[in-house]
Amino acid sequence: MKKKAHFIIQGRVQGVCYRMYACEEAERLGLAGWVRNKADGTVEIVAEGEENDLAAFLCWCRRGPSYAKVTGIIEKYSDVTGEFDEFMITG
Repeated sequence: MKKKAHFIIQGRVQGVCYRMYACEEAERLGLAGWVRNKADGTVEIVAEGEENDLAAFLCWCRRGPSYAKVTGIIEKYSDVTGEFDEFMITG
């Protein structure tokens, strides 16, 4: 079953290539959506895909790339909208 996930990643997640690696992981899992840095130092992700792929992506997001230090993730889920064709870095 497909779902839409909205994650706010907290910690040392900017300046460590978090967005680039998140994009690669999302593409590997077949997810669609986007990732961006926010002014408050967090990273925001919106992703759509199969629930098991979103769960695997969330596990990756908890670790992030080697220089990241994730301290928390705010998670929200909703029904899939089908508005995305690919996964990309924005903002």
